[in-house]
Amino acid sequence: MRIIGGRLKGIRLQPPANLPVRPTTDMAKEALFNILNNKFDFENCSVLDLFCGTGNLTFEFASRNAESILAVDMNFGCVNWVKNTAKQYEFDQVEVRKGDVFKLLKQLTGGYDLIFADPPYNLPNIPQIPILVKEQQLLKPDGLLIVEHQSNMKLDNQPGYKETRKYGNSSFSFFEYIV
Repeated sequence: MRIIGGRLKGIRLQPPANLPVRPTTDMAKEALFNILNNKFDFENCSVLDLFCGTGNLTFEFASRNAESILAVDMNFGCVNWVKNTAKQYEFDQVEVRKGDVFKLLKQLTGGYDLIFADPPYNLPNIPQIPILVKEQQLLKPDGLLIVEHQSNMKLDNQPGYKETRKYGNSSFSFFEYIV
């Protein structure tokens, strides 16, 4: 896992091999950040990283000096890895929580500039993510929700849908704020 931008650009992080994750590929992550770089000033961004896994995206946002990042995962090993790595690299803006993302989405308040969700591809309730984000008004007016999913899944009928970008077997679907 390589950090592709910011103050830790080029650093390779080696998460434990036994974590139950499917990290976003460097190619897909680089394409995603090329899109986001044109839309956001990361230093003023609040980020919610759902299903954070190894923290691949959390650390990318932190390296680019995002203002605040809440990283959420249900796996104890993932949560510990992200907490310890954030502490090691002095990413004080990173908060890590262990918990069920779908329950947390129903409890969170406040707005985020960026919400990134990279759920396990076999989860049947992935289409609920944009619905819950809309219901809880978790996006700021110029905010963006990005859901990573298998390319054969269609999310274009969900609230706030803007577009999908395909990168092999993985796709990013983008959603905007709607009232």
